[in-house]
Amino acid sequence: MKLFASAAAALLLLAVSALAADVDGKWTGSVSTPNGDFPVTFNFKADGPALSGSMSGPDGGDIAIKDGKIDGANISFWLSLDFGGNTVKLTYTGVVAADQIKISGDADGMPFELVVKKAS
Repeated sequence: MKLFASAAAALLLLAVSALAADVDGKWTGSVSTPNGDFPVTFNFKADGPALSGSMSGPDGGDIAIKDGKIDGANISFWLSLDFGGNTVKLTYTGVVAADQIKISGDADGMPFELVVKKAS
């Protein structure tokens, strides 16, 4: 019985690791704004339940994500953007599928949604 429980736990860890690994890589999409569509690129790296990576900023530079977490197929993180001295905190939650992530975000109280696709 103890052997069965150990084997089941090992399979569960492998399944979670495999799902978490699916978030690794480059993901692209766009978010609709009143001023038109804004391209978005994320680069993610999973390390167990931790998510690290970056988003390409408006100037083309990378902005590190903070407090990234992975819980099964769910991810969450935040980052801050500086617009001429005005800092905007962006929070994100998403659900990872094989080839896309459905993301809900919040920019200082203004919600938005987008879908990013795995870049080839």
